[in-house]
Amino acid sequence: MSSVLVTGASRGIGRAVAVELAGRGHRVVATARRPEQLADLPVDRRLRLDVTDQQSVDQAMSDAGDIDVLISNAGDTVRAPLESVPLAEVERLFQLNTLGALRVVQGVLPAMREKGAGRLIFVSSIQGRLVLPMIGPYGASKWALEALAETLAIETGHFGVKVSLIQPGAVSSGGAERAKAYVKEKDPYAPLLDALGALRGESVTPEDVASAVADTVEQNEPPLRVPVGAAAERVLAARKQAPENEPFLATEINW
Repeated sequence: MSSVLVTGASRGIGRAVAVELAGRGHRVVATARRPEQLADLPVDRRLRLDVTDQQSVDQAMSDAGDIDVLISNAGDTVRAPLESVPLAEVERLFQLNTLGALRVVQGVLPAMREKGAGRLIFVSSIQGRLVLPMIGPYGASKWALEALAETLAIETGHFGVKVSLIQPGAVSSGGAERAKAYVKEKDPYAPLLDALGALRGESVTPEDVASAVADTVEQNEPPLRVPVGAAAERVLAARKQAPENEPFLATEINW
């Protein structure tokens, strides 16, 4: 069994991943900015980790011990048109969703490279391969994450490190409902925000994503990209077949 570090394990997908991997017999180090929220998890260790803080990452890496697998899950989203989204929010998302993931990778990768084995698994999204209106900053952070992950797969593969991206569509984790929305009263973009429910399509559960993550951990030769759920598979296949010279939208919107 592997020793696995999970970021963002206090709720949603991260919590489900920690439970699933522990149930399969792996040694799980669950991390979160508020480790008291991890108290009820059946894991080996519970650590404070803020992926946007280098000192916090360094301390967590020191406390975690040997790590075979990183599950990079910590992340957040917002709802806003690009015309008016606060740039501080865009910066925050990139710090958390993208640079935060890389910061933790830099913490675990040297030891993996030295021993000639390791797994880097990133919880991405279908929005790492396509865009949805009003969620552009999140999508951009995931596109960037996918670029980093694919580069890591090339750079570290010959050291025995395997990289995978988990790509769910809509997940019933409550994240969308908790997302900050920057839409003014009588905002001309409000109809797009109202249409997002139809665009999100059928959802999968955090447990569905956790099962896909755990299966990927346990595969000898995991794929680089792992869509989660039939809806994700359909829309990513459609994106692959769509013309590259025009915007792709998964569902038509009448607004």
